[in-house]
Amino acid sequence: MNQLPFSQLNNLSASLKCHVRHSQPMAIKALIYYLLFLPFGMQGKAFELFDSVQVHGFASQAMFLTSGNNMFGPSISNPGFDFTELGINGSWLPLPNLRLSMQILSRRDGAWSNGSPVLDFGLMDYSYNFTSDYRLGIRAGRVRQPYGLYNDTRDVAFTRPSILLPQSIYYEGTRDFTISADGLLAYGEIRKPWGNLNLELFGGYARTDNKETQYSFIQQTYYGTLASDPGFVGRLSYETYDGALRLALSGAYTSMRYKPNPSGDNLPRGNIGFDPILISAQYNTEKWTFSSEYSYNFFSNSGFGPPLDFSTNGESYYFQAAYRFAPKWELMGRYEAYYPNVDDESGKAFHQKYGQPAYTQFAKILTLGLRYDITPWMMVRAEYDYTNGTALLTPQSTLNAQTGNPDYFNTVQYWNTFGFLVSFRF
Repeated sequence: MNQLPFSQLNNLSASLKCHVRHSQPMAIKALIYYLLFLPFGMQGKAFELFDSVQVHGFASQAMFLTSGNNMFGPSISNPGFDFTELGINGSWLPLPNLRLSMQILSRRDGAWSNGSPVLDFGLMDYSYNFTSDYRLGIRAGRVRQPYGLYNDTRDVAFTRPSILLPQSIYYEGTRDFTISADGLLAYGEIRKPWGNLNLELFGGYARTDNKETQYSFIQQTYYGTLASDPGFVGRLSYETYDGALRLALSGAYTSMRYKPNPSGDNLPRGNIGFDPILISAQYNTEKWTFSSEYSYNFFSNSGFGPPLDFSTNGESYYFQAAYRFAPKWELMGRYEAYYPNVDDESGKAFHQKYGQPAYTQFAKILTLGLRYDITPWMMVRAEYDYTNGTALLTPQSTLNAQTGNPDYFNTVQYWNTFGFLVSFRF
């Protein structure tokens, strides 16, 4: 991994990991209890240390029950509880135009993420208002990547349209790679009666030092390291003055280098490129929200040798509607699809070439969900997914013999998922 531009943020993250290494279960339980019961005392309000300092937090626990393939741990025929999100973040406004903020996240999502606290983001944000209509700014550190409708706030369950974001666009297997990165982000905003226009441009290094990202791009886990080259992410967005219509165009240029471990590694040095283009649209009324996103992805592997060397173009999309039929209730429906190779959407060519199931080369998911806001700071969700294909099974679900599907090519094509989530925030 390349050296981060703000070493002190890494030192803080490393210190937290070291602190819980030997007493990790106790530390995680204490954090869980703290975040679960704190909201009852806070009544959903931010904790203000001083006038210029605020602290927020959230805690979410999900349950998944599946009919054919494991998801986030053993979930076939038995409820699985291996998905937990705990976060605490704070911001300080030392100057009117300068904000410092950071978030520590503890996350369990199956076999690999065991809840060790990590620095999810930590940044300095300086902005300047030239007039009431024009603003420019820059963020430096570990910043959220500007991508699509939901990437900026995807950790907080209250801001998601479902238990998990549409996996066709916001894939959990590359969450760390996608959500935040280390570098600089410049942004500008124009506010007019016809709406708000925003441009955000980021340059820096993606987070690739985890096995999930390695597996997602190489389709195997090896002993070496995956390092990010300098990459770029941008988003141009428009929103009407009343917030009814949101449009966005996002894009990224990323590349990575795999460096093998001399001892026990049979994979040579290689390069990976991933360049998505994403179109997003959302329309809001008093009771309805309609959202849709479409992504066209350019993907390439080189230097590894066959069969890992290839170049494909993929596409993914979803259509989603949410209906607020009562003050505290919301009904959601969504259809999404993912094809890693647009020239072989059925997977037949893949099956003929490699003899493996064609359904591993696509995923089509129908989701129905119900949300109930018990209070402004406590929310529950219940969802049902009907899935055709396994292209979006995450690495957490495919690599561990005890908690996942160790034989990826011996999975079930048609399967059901029942999910339940309870979430708090303050």
